[in-house]
Amino acid sequence: MKALVYHGTKDVRIDKVPDAKIEKPTDVVVKITTTNICGSDLHMYEGRTDVEKGKVLGHENMGLVEEVGKAVDTVRVGDYVCLPFNIGCGFCANCERGLTGYCLTCAVPGSAGAAYGFAGMGPYSGGQAEYLRVPYADFNCLQLPADGKEKENDYVMLSDVFPTGWHATELAGISPGDSVVIYGAGPVGLMACLSATIRGASKVMVVDRQPDRLKLAEQMGATAIDDSKGDAVEKVLALTNGLGADCGCEAVGYQCHDHHGHEVPNLTMNNLVKSVKATGGIGVVGVFIPVDPGANDALAKKGQIAFDFGSFWFKGQKIRTGQANVKAYNRKLRDLITVGKAKPSMIVSHELSLDKAPEAYKNFDDKIKGWTKVILKPSL
Repeated sequence: MKALVYHGTKDVRIDKVPDAKIEKPTDVVVKITTTNICGSDLHMYEGRTDVEKGKVLGHENMGLVEEVGKAVDTVRVGDYVCLPFNIGCGFCANCERGLTGYCLTCAVPGSAGAAYGFAGMGPYSGGQAEYLRVPYADFNCLQLPADGKEKENDYVMLSDVFPTGWHATELAGISPGDSVVIYGAGPVGLMACLSATIRGASKVMVVDRQPDRLKLAEQMGATAIDDSKGDAVEKVLALTNGLGADCGCEAVGYQCHDHHGHEVPNLTMNNLVKSVKATGGIGVVGVFIPVDPGANDALAKKGQIAFDFGSFWFKGQKIRTGQANVKAYNRKLRDLITVGKAKPSMIVSHELSLDKAPEAYKNFDDKIKGWTKVILKPSL
């Protein structure tokens, strides 16, 4: 089968690889109909992780069930399914508590959490390919309703970015009437914006410097703050009578940059402390990793940042972090899409064939104007 394979820094290629197949009776094989390029894929693309050469990438996947293992009970051949990016078993101590992003069964021994096609998250191939093996299929497959094909570009967002954006608002503790500041208007930041609006936020402020992304945030009803045109913290404070937002979301991660384009790993975290009110909550879903050998900053090389803990402590704020436990949210978010109350596909800018994936990676990584979210269709 054809698949996108990592060969080294900024070198991904469409290769022929062995077909996905049933390896355990609890598996299914899915024919991929849509798979997305995620911003976190770019960390690997840029050589900023320990992903091994030869890895098939892609963790935002959906498609048609092609083959079913003998122990699979509820999933049928022909079902349209969306697959959480994190792979859970459903029965370990963490999965039982709903913390499927930290599955102990599927993880590399000594760690927690597994994912398709991602550095340090187990041996699982990704779905930027024609077919994908899905372990523990009864647990991991989210079956889609009759409009699965019609709304495919919406439902595929349930694999990662929509639940992750929702997770940011959950971690931050957003309640109806709250004001919210979101740092980062990439796909996850925009989904946090959509989620905050659905949850009843009275004011949503989104900080970024890419005009096309900020325009999408405004279309969702947010106040766009271009931090290339002045201090973002000052603008947030001005919009909140000097108090700061009730809640804040971090959707940038460890490769954040200042308005000059210089990488400053601690920038968004410290700006959130300044931008959120005393006793406010902060949800961090941007990727931070334990080791970053490619960093220029000495602390960042060790996965550390210079965090303004004194101000954080003095303001009595709360921070919650970590990757989204997709299965905790994806059914209800699916239903919002089904009834027309959420349309996450509005962020999609490009719909391309799988063969165009290497070009798409480059353009997305270079932040070419208009490249906000890329989806790949192996059948094109």
